Amino acid sequence: MYRVGIGGARATVYPESETQMRSDLMRKTFALTLVILLAACTVRTPAGTAILGPNPAVAGGTFTSPGGISVAAEVLEISGKTGVCGVWSDSENQSVLTRGISHRVLDPASVILGREAIVTGLQFLRKVPARRDYAGVEADCVVLERPWSAADAAKPVRINIPRQIVYEDFDITGAIQVVFRPGGPSAHPDDPKPWDN
Repeated sequence: MYRVGIGGARATVYPESETQMRSDLMRKTFALTLVILLAACTVRTPAGTAILGPNPAVAGGTFTSPGGISVAAEVLEISGKTGVCGVWSDSENQSVLTRGISHRVLDPASVILGREAIVTGLQFLRKVPARRDYAGVEADCVVLERPWSAADAAKPVRINIPRQIVYEDFDITGAIQVVFRPGGPSAHPDDPKPWDN
């Protein structure tokens, strides 16, 4: 960004100071971290199961080793409170490096209602076989302390799964690292993959 100062008949352009830009970045990073921490501290209680509707929010991604995951979730009203129901899947052809640990990507994952991260840490989701469409699937639910409002029904729901290292090993030959790359649902063999584009 630039500030323009007028000196006589000439316009002088001053680049915004690097200190100011760093300060802005730190403020934004702090605000995002605070939102995630508050969502992670949200009290949640298991609330049985529900059948996912025709248009659940979906997300997922792939690993830098073979395999990927898919997540589907809905936000709904449960006894006057906000409820979150969902499922997740991983690939049948998961690499041996991520088999059994792929669920770790759910730890920092969040469900976002409108612009509010209402819950972080999605380990409560039910694991189901990978499929292209998660409508009609039985999902595990939690209820939050957050009150439900009529306006919530119209808010969009998103699932955020950050990029992360899921496996790392070092030996005399070097390092082996497997990274989760967020994208769309990727657990089913027919799901579009980044390398298809």
